[in-house]
Amino acid sequence: MDSDGVLDPAEVFDQLGADYEAAFHEAPLVWEGLDALLARLRPGDEVLDLGSGTGRPVSERLSGAGCGVTGLDVSAAMIELARQRVPEARFELTDIRDRDFPPESFHVVVAFFSFLTLSRAEIRTMLERVRRWLAPEGMLALLTVPGDIEQRVVRFLGYPIRATSFTAEQWPDALEEAGLEVLWSRSEPFVPTGRSRAETEQHLLLLARKT
Repeated sequence: MDSDGVLDPAEVFDQLGADYEAAFHEAPLVWEGLDALLARLRPGDEVLDLGSGTGRPVSERLSGAGCGVTGLDVSAAMIELARQRVPEARFELTDIRDRDFPPESFHVVVAFFSFLTLSRAEIRTMLERVRRWLAPEGMLALLTVPGDIEQRVVRFLGYPIRATSFTAEQWPDALEEAGLEVLWSRSEPFVPTGRSRAETEQHLLLLARKT
């Protein structure tokens, strides 16, 4: 918790645990993104799941398709759940900003909501690193909540947290500046399961390819 009473991401997700999975498991763009990746992946392909949470549904489904999955998360509670739920995948307790991999280590990188707690400068750095980690023609699936915000205090499932994003118009530019070609994007509202319509979020899914 910082001086303003705002929790850091590890604290928030440690407390949420399986409640996070329940709230977002039915988000349509999560499943659309997974379907798009599975149409392009082959058994044995390597996948990096940034902000892997409980492992469901992303790591579970991609691992079930025969891919080698590495998941990273800053929350010890989330990592423990993920290791129980998806034992065939590899999960590491780490801040995604602190982990590095050799060039061309992965065929796909998935970043579902995992950049929301970074600054814009950190997001741009992560996108450049993702491009380096991807094999030629490798894919990034990015799901986020668009908005012209940086480190704004918001309520996330009842917890105060600082959030950053770009608008739906700015995200393609950020990806292309990092050398990632946007193939398509989708946007639609979603109410987290068990929450009121007042907590409706606009979700933005982008599928990009290493150029």
